[in-house]
Amino acid sequence: MKRWAFGAAAGMIAVGGLTAGYRMYGRDTASAPAIIRHCGAATADQRIWVAGGRYQIGAAPRYREETGPQMVETSGFWIDRHEVTNAQFARFVAATGYRTIAEQTPDPAAYPDLDPAALVAGSAVFGVSAGQGYWWSFVPGASWQAPYGPGSSIEGQDDYPVVHIAYADAAAYAGWAGGELPTEAEWEIAARAGQAGAEFEWGDEFRPGGQWRANSWQGPFPAIDTGDDGFAGLAPIGCYEANELGLVDMTGNVWEWTASPFSADPATGTIRGGSYLCAPNFCARFRPAARQAQEWDFSASHIGFRTISRDPGPGEP
Repeated sequence: MKRWAFGAAAGMIAVGGLTAGYRMYGRDTASAPAIIRHCGAATADQRIWVAGGRYQIGAAPRYREETGPQMVETSGFWIDRHEVTNAQFARFVAATGYRTIAEQTPDPAAYPDLDPAALVAGSAVFGVSAGQGYWWSFVPGASWQAPYGPGSSIEGQDDYPVVHIAYADAAAYAGWAGGELPTEAEWEIAARAGQAGAEFEWGDEFRPGGQWRANSWQGPFPAIDTGDDGFAGLAPIGCYEANELGLVDMTGNVWEWTASPFSADPATGTIRGGSYLCAPNFCARFRPAARQAQEWDFSASHIGFRTISRDPGPGEP
C-alpha cells in the first residue's frame, strides 16, 4: 500500500483532489483544562536520558498485532523531550534545503497501476469535505509547511509538532540533528517510564483525578470532537503533564515514527503513540502497548516523530 492508495489500516478511502466544501479542521482552546499551563514552553532542543537495563514492555493485547508482555534489554539512550516542532524542522530545511516526500511529485515508475496525471505532490488531510463530514482526503499541495493544503500555513505555530512527515523525512532530520529514530522497544520504554504493564502511559485510569493527560478525541468519532481536553485538533507541544521521565506527548497529539518494521512486509514501518484522532469508540491505540502499521512513504496530518541519540549518558565514558 502506498500513499496513493489509502487503505483500511488508516481508515482512508479516497485518492484525488480537494473537494469544494473542504475546510480546515480547527482547534478550540477556550475551554482548556487546568492541567494545560505550559503549552509550547519547551521548544528548545532537549533530550532526556533513558538508562540502559532490562524492561518489561507490552500489556494484555487489545488488538491482534499487539505482542503481550515481554522483557527486553536496551543500552541507554537520549530521547527528545517532545515531538519535533515546526520551528525545529524549519531550521533543518533552512540548513539543508531538504524537501519532504509530500512536496515531491511521485515517480510514475513506482506506481505503475495509477494514472500518471494523478501523481501530484501532496499528503493526506483529515478535515471536512463536502458531503463527507469529517474524514480523510488526499490534498494536493498539503505538506509540513501547508498542513491543510494551499492557502494554509504554519505561521504562528512554531511550537506545534511538525506533521506530514514520512519515514525518510524523519530519518533525514534525525541524522542532521545527530541522532536517529527509536526502535519500537526504545519508544515504549521511554513512554512507560517505569509503568510496566499499565494500560496507559501514566497508569490504568484514562483520566486520573479527572485530569486530561493527553490530546485525543472526545465524542463519537468521526462525527464530532468536543475538545473537552482543551483541543479539537493538534495541540502545541507540552500542554499536558509529563511522564516520570519528563517526556511530554508520548500519548496522543501525533503518531510518531519508529525505526522498526511492522512485520515481515517490507512496505510497512511502525508508528506509535496514537494521535489527536484516537477515540475509545474507534481506536484505542494511544496506549503504550499499541502498534500501528504505516507505509514508509506515507505522510498525513497526524504523523510526526521524535528522535534519540546514542551519545554517552550521565557517568558514562
